[in-house]
Amino acid sequence: MKTLPISRYRFFQKLQPLSLLKKITGKSVTGCLQVFSTSGSWSIYMDEGKLIYACYSEKMFEPLYRNLQRLSQQISTLPRGIDEQLRAIFETGIENQAIPNPDYLAICWLVNQKYISFSQAAILIEQLALEVLESFMNLEEGSYEFIPDSFLDDMPKFCYLNLRLLVERCQTPRSVDVGEASRREAAYHQTSPTSQSPPSQLFQINQLQPQAKATPKLPRTNGYKPAAYPINTNDHRGQRIIKPPVDKKLYTIFCIDDSPAVLNVIKSYLDEQTFSVVGVTDSLKALMQIVRTKPDIILLDISMPNLDGYELCTLLRKHSHFKNTPVIMVSGKVGFIDRAKAKMVGASGYLTKPFTEGDLLKVIFKHIF
Repeated sequence: MKTLPISRYRFFQKLQPLSLLKKITGKSVTGCLQVFSTSGSWSIYMDEGKLIYACYSEKMFEPLYRNLQRLSQQISTLPRGIDEQLRAIFETGIENQAIPNPDYLAICWLVNQKYISFSQAAILIEQLALEVLESFMNLEEGSYEFIPDSFLDDMPKFCYLNLRLLVERCQTPRSVDVGEASRREAAYHQTSPTSQSPPSQLFQINQLQPQAKATPKLPRTNGYKPAAYPINTNDHRGQRIIKPPVDKKLYTIFCIDDSPAVLNVIKSYLDEQTFSVVGVTDSLKALMQIVRTKPDIILLDISMPNLDGYELCTLLRKHSHFKNTPVIMVSGKVGFIDRAKAKMVGASGYLTKPFTEGDLLKVIFKHIF
């Protein structure tokens, strides 16, 4: 079991979970409510007063695997043993990872690999949220904080759930079988974005209107913004599902490393239907190729002859087109000074060699999704 810093225990107090949830349902509320107790911690992610994800630290992957197993009976594209594959990619070394929600990364990966659809991901997230909220509402003592900026800010969003409606469902438990999940997904596909089904008396359906923050934050890619549509269905009671773009984006990963073996490993780890990997061993020649290619993310080895990673990163940041392109420094050096130098030259992240497929996917998901 994960332990909490001793400072957390000093501020433990009597909690009223429903009151806490009520505070984060306002339209202007975006961020993450984190609640800590002696048994673990809860993270509830909100975007403009709508729930986009929820998890419990002590049972992060177990509910995911359980619900995937249930969905697999209806989803032909979801192979048997998918939990073992996810465990190998996302749970390996989880205790040492700085990424707070590898379970959400796993869901993003399932969608990208086309094992599940956007609407199926939405069903999955809704079921996980119900389980998390049910345990959260039994909490009597703990501490909490609200973080405006969260890990999910730059991640794809699959749904915007009405928190009050979810709480009502938790208070009046109703089993959701596989057949119902299947019917819900069918309803998502059958209902058009312009459907005129009336909203619930308690929960108004959000329409996509032009305002300062009308659309969710989407993947930070060069010149590509998928469209988001609200879907109205009586069956789903006013929850908003994000419709994926028709054309699948092919993300370009530019890798610079003087070792061909490392480049081959990176290529073998990334699905060619989702990622186009460009590998270069000569750092001097790489700069012009990067300008021509305009990749979505750059993996840059630090220790290279002629022009090292720090120098190349500095040059890239001076180019107007690459001021915001994610640049990940890749190195066998694990010291604080090396990481600090990487940050000073404008690197977006740091990947330590040797790395696993899971390590690579995590850093890519974090910075371009």
